Amino acid sequence: MFPSDMILGIFLTSEFCIGVIGNSLLFLSYVYIFLAQRYLLKPIDSIFMHLTMANTLTIVFLLIPNIASSFGMRRLLNDAGCKAVLYIYRVTRGLSICTTSILSTFQAITISPRNSKWAWLKPKLSTWIFPSFFFSWAINMLIYIHIIRTVIAKNNASHAGQGYVHTFCKTREFRDEDSWPFFIVILTRDLLFLVLMMSTSLYMVILLFRHHRRIRHVHSQSLSSQASPETKANQSILLLVSCFVFFYWLSNAVTLYGFYTPEKISRLEGVIAILSSCYPTMCPFILMRNNKIILIIFQFTSSFFILGSTCVQNAFSS
Repeated sequence: MFPSDMILGIFLTSEFCIGVIGNSLLFLSYVYIFLAQRYLLKPIDSIFMHLTMANTLTIVFLLIPNIASSFGMRRLLNDAGCKAVLYIYRVTRGLSICTTSILSTFQAITISPRNSKWAWLKPKLSTWIFPSFFFSWAINMLIYIHIIRTVIAKNNASHAGQGYVHTFCKTREFRDEDSWPFFIVILTRDLLFLVLMMSTSLYMVILLFRHHRRIRHVHSQSLSSQASPETKANQSILLLVSCFVFFYWLSNAVTLYGFYTPEKISRLEGVIAILSSCYPTMCPFILMRNNKIILIIFQFTSSFFILGSTCVQNAFSS
C-alpha cells in the first residue's frame, strides 16, 4: 500500500466520521424536538430531517468502499454488492438535489409577502411536503434502475475504455446509444431541480435585500445591524444552496471526465469521493449554526461527555 493511499484513507475516514456524526446529531436533535418539545416543531423541520437522512446514507455508501480500498482491500463487493451499493448511493445523492430544491422552494414561499403571487400557496405548503418526498424517492429509484442492469464487479484493478469505474465496480461494455438516454434523463432531472433551486434562491436574495433596505430606514443603525432569526435562516439556506451547486457540478464534471477517459486514473476515484461527500458533510453544520435549540442540545451533549471523561479520569487517578 502506497503512503498516498494511507493519507487518502485517513482523510476519507475523517470526513466520514465528521459527516456521519454531524448529520446524526442534527437528525437526533429534531427527533428530540419531535418527542419532547413538539410545540417547537415547524413544517420545515421535516425537510431538514429528510435531508440529513439522505446525507447520511450518501456518506455511508460512498465513503466506506473508498476507505476500504485506500487501506488495501481489493475485493470487497461482488456483482450483487456493487449493484446494491451504487444504486443506494446514487438514489440518496439524487434525493439530496431534490430535497435541497424542496427546501429552497418551501422557504421562498414562506417568506414571500402577503401581496405576492405565491401567497396563496402558503396554507398548502405543509400538505405538500410528504407528497414531494414520495415523488423524489419514486423518480430517483426509477431513474437508477439503469445501474442495476449495467454495473458489475471489477475482476482486476485495471480498466480501459469508456465507462464508469468505481473502487470495486465498473459498467459493462456498452455502446454510446445505450448510455445517452440515461444521461439525458439525469441531465433533465438535474436542470429541472437546479433551475428551481437557483430561481427560488435568487427570489430570496431579492426579498432579503428589500427587507434590509426597508429596515435601515425605520430603525437605528444599531438595531438594523442585528439580523432577525428569519433572516439568519434564509442566509443559511442560501449558503446551503450555494455549496450544493458548487460541489454538485464540480463532482459531476470530474465524474464525466473519468467516464470518457480511455485510460482510467486510480487517484481520480478518491478525488470524486472527496468532492461528492463535501456537501453532505458540510450540510448539518450549516444548518446547526443558527438553530438555538440544536446548539443548546449540542452544548449539553458536549458538557455531558466532558463531565463523564472527567469522572473517569478522577476514578482512575484515585
